[in-house]
Amino acid sequence: MNRVAERLKELEREIQGFRLETLKENELFLTVVLHATTTALRSHQEEKLRALQNAIVNCARKISIQENLQLLFLNAVDDLTPLHLQILKYFQNPPQWLNEHEIKFRPSMGGAGSGLEAAFPGLRREIYDPIVMDLFNRGLVNADKTVLHAMMGESGILSSRITELGTQFLKYIEA
Repeated sequence: MNRVAERLKELEREIQGFRLETLKENELFLTVVLHATTTALRSHQEEKLRALQNAIVNCARKISIQENLQLLFLNAVDDLTPLHLQILKYFQNPPQWLNEHEIKFRPSMGGAGSGLEAAFPGLRREIYDPIVMDLFNRGLVNADKTVLHAMMGESGILSSRITELGTQFLKYIEA
């Protein structure tokens, strides 16, 4: 909560007309703070805590995401693991993710799962298949686990698999 308070004070300095006092009248903001706080109390995982902090700050700055989606996204942060969030971020732009993590991977043929295995060394199919299905069932990615194992070329393996909803989710939980 201290980090959230610091970030909200920064918003007050950075955004003209933004005032902390007005947040107490914003019902959505209060709901998001309460929801995020109860979720944070049940987690020690830094990535989830950071996502919750970002959600609060983005709500305060009046991000252009529908109220119902914001609440749906808070539930997703509560339910999903940090590995879910990392895989979703990978699927947003696999080549960029691999480059940022200094992973050299040039496949010729295989499934999208081979990209995941390169991106997350040691990650096994029995772990990432259910994670991808969770993301698919929530509408955050556009391919279920069958795509992970279907033969395709490099461009298919390294294609973005994130949906518009997935993009909005990442926008909501990122700084």
